[in-house]
Amino acid sequence: MAQDKPVTLGAVTGAHGVTGEVRLKLFGEGVEALSRYRSFNDGALTLKKARDDMKGGAIARFAEVSDRNAAEKLRGTALTVPRSALPPLDDGEYYHADLIGLPAISTTGEALGSVIAVENFGAGDVLEIERANGKKFMVPMNTDAVPEWNTEKLVVTAEFAEA
Repeated sequence: MAQDKPVTLGAVTGAHGVTGEVRLKLFGEGVEALSRYRSFNDGALTLKKARDDMKGGAIARFAEVSDRNAAEKLRGTALTVPRSALPPLDDGEYYHADLIGLPAISTTGEALGSVIAVENFGAGDVLEIERANGKKFMVPMNTDAVPEWNTEKLVVTAEFAEA
């Protein structure tokens, strides 16, 4: 697993007010998860404060952003931290960033493609796998469908692999 691979925790969606605050879309577990970090994008942005916007996002202030114009220029900017900065995981836990890009094989040894996305529609994570021919299929991220995974590959139970 690439410990230095950047992991995106949120993205700037626009300016908030006139003093340089920005609105954020969060990809982690809320503003508390974001607030664990002070430095983003290899030190380009330093978080001074962040608060919940009560809509699933956050309002943040960065030391480098002093007015609305500078805040507007950040629109669309992803906020990343190195993978090595994330908290350690317990057995059976994973970060989405660690699964994306993994080659997927079936329990019979067939190469299935690679993981291109991890979605959650409310009943647990679902992996989207793209085959070499461009066809995509989804499998639930549970022990029935994915009995094994590591930093090298993801194993999918053959019955869950769509043609």
